[in-house]
Amino acid sequence: MINLSNLKPPPGVKKNRKRIGRGAGSGTGKTSGKGQKGQKSRSGGSPHPWFEGGQMPLYRRLPKRGFTNIFRKEYEVVNISQLAEITGVDPVTPAVLKEKGLVKKIDAVKILGDGELSAGINVEAHKFSRSAMEKIEKAGGKVKII
Repeated sequence: MINLSNLKPPPGVKKNRKRIGRGAGSGTGKTSGKGQKGQKSRSGGSPHPWFEGGQMPLYRRLPKRGFTNIFRKEYEVVNISQLAEITGVDPVTPAVLKEKGLVKKIDAVKILGDGELSAGINVEAHKFSRSAMEKIEKAGGKVKII
């Protein structure tokens, strides 16, 4: 009869952990499996993973090119085809676009001119492409830059 008091794992499954530095009879005594001398035998003596043994490291061999503008402003883009799907809201603001799930952040929204508008809508955004402005105004809507 099997019950909790006589359960045990199959033979060969449980192994004792390797006890390092516990005498010659353990098989890992004296140098504790680290060999004789050298950097890796010392305490804390392993260099960082990208260390190349004193060779000029890759990140210093590669040319540094270009420029990163730390003041760059990232815009969330919305196309006119996406604006055409929004109905019953006037004006369409970044807050409305976020509510509808078209943008994640409302601090910088740009409207692009991909698609067509059938009805005129009033749109407020931080930036517009020239084609987007023309299409919105041609459909009878208004553009407001905030």
